[in-house]
Amino acid sequence: MSTDVSPAHSNPAPAGVAPEKRNPAPDKLSRESVTVIATLLVATFVVILNETIMNVALQRLMVDLRVDAPTVQWLSTGFMLTMAVVIPTTGFILQRLSTRAAFMLAMGLFSGGTLLAALAPGFEVLLLARIIQAGGTAIMLPLLMTTILTLVPVARRGAVMGNVSIAISVAPAMGPTVSGLILQHFSWRFMFVFVLPVALLAFGIGARFLRNIGDTEKTRLDVLSVLLTVPAFGGVVYGLSQIGSGNGGPAVPAVVALGVGVVALLAFVLRQLTLQKSTAPLLDLRAFNFRMFTVSVLLLVVAMIALFGAVILLPLYLQEIRGLKSLETGLVLLPGGLAMGLLGPVIGRLFDKLGPLPLTVTGSVLMVLSLWQFSRLDAQTPVGWIIALHVALSLGLALLFTPAFTTGLNPLPPQLYSHGSAIMSTLQQVAGAAGTALLISIFAVVSAGSGIVAGMHAAFLTAAGIACAAVVLSVLMRKTDGAATPGGH
Repeated sequence: MSTDVSPAHSNPAPAGVAPEKRNPAPDKLSRESVTVIATLLVATFVVILNETIMNVALQRLMVDLRVDAPTVQWLSTGFMLTMAVVIPTTGFILQRLSTRAAFMLAMGLFSGGTLLAALAPGFEVLLLARIIQAGGTAIMLPLLMTTILTLVPVARRGAVMGNVSIAISVAPAMGPTVSGLILQHFSWRFMFVFVLPVALLAFGIGARFLRNIGDTEKTRLDVLSVLLTVPAFGGVVYGLSQIGSGNGGPAVPAVVALGVGVVALLAFVLRQLTLQKSTAPLLDLRAFNFRMFTVSVLLLVVAMIALFGAVILLPLYLQEIRGLKSLETGLVLLPGGLAMGLLGPVIGRLFDKLGPLPLTVTGSVLMVLSLWQFSRLDAQTPVGWIIALHVALSLGLALLFTPAFTTGLNPLPPQLYSHGSAIMSTLQQVAGAAGTALLISIFAVVSAGSGIVAGMHAAFLTAAGIACAAVVLSVLMRKTDGAATPGGH
């Protein structure tokens, strides 16, 4: 399977062609390449910002739409689940459609979903709108990553990936701040009313400036693989979210859903392994043959659980225990989001010089310590200390994201670029959805028996325990070369 995109100034090259022939200017990006990456980066920031914009608004939506907490939570969980189902198909989409067509499809879906959400008369239509938005978001992520892998030489990928981390990690962190500012003065509908013009502007900029990169090719979509992703990822996340809803023990439907999810996930993996022998798989799992790819993916999974856990749990703590309003909640979380954004490019340059090991070890230790301190919060904890902890957590995550993305994707040969990006993006979304569902369930169960403060402590302590795995994985990180460099392929 050939790479999805190739430099506009050259023809697509096979995996074995030397880097200088695939990219004639290894030390400097062309103006066209910079324009393409910048356009995709801005669009990706907009669509991912929308992913967590609902979190601060859930309480108001429960009242306005007359739904309970587990139901309204699916506006966030359903979004992530949809992405997890759609992202594996993006390798097929990016090969069948040109860069420009894939971008227009992604931003068209996102803009249409945003408009429908702004006009939604009730919960069901709003959930449908979020699912449509998620379809567009899912295409943007692998499109951006695959384009960067093709256009950017290995020596500069750390710096470019540092800028990409602004979209991938800062946008979710800033979602609660943006929604808090909006909800302070407007109804929940304006979260989408204000996003729509920005989405349309990104659509227009892409239509005007984005150029096709590489050629399209005929590939076959394996429908069975697509169908299996639904029970696989949906069953696991639904089971986790409902596991504590039973009286006196795990809920039977939740256990059944988890069982179905695990079986479907196993069937999906076996299907991909079978397709690899004869035809094109939906996800080419041979990317896991590269050790640093596997380690990096596992590290990102743990980091995403921590990120989305904090994004969900901190607003709950600030509003339920501290009694802060939406705007105040958003402002408390803003410094951490800004710190992650400002540090992303710096960390990218440090990665190019130092490699991943010192950055990821420092980041993982910071993440564990921050989450552990979050588990000790109470009703009297100073807000300044909460902000400091959130900034520390954000710094830790920033030190993990850029090295993990770059180290994991660098050794892949060009024909695995889109598959590696899709695998990484899919597992991030599943980890975020499953981590959110798990931590919210723990929070709810413990709160029901011991009070809301105890529930918050238990949820954050669980997140800190999971994050300990990141320390072990970080120690295993090593610098990787591009697949086409001597000895790298």
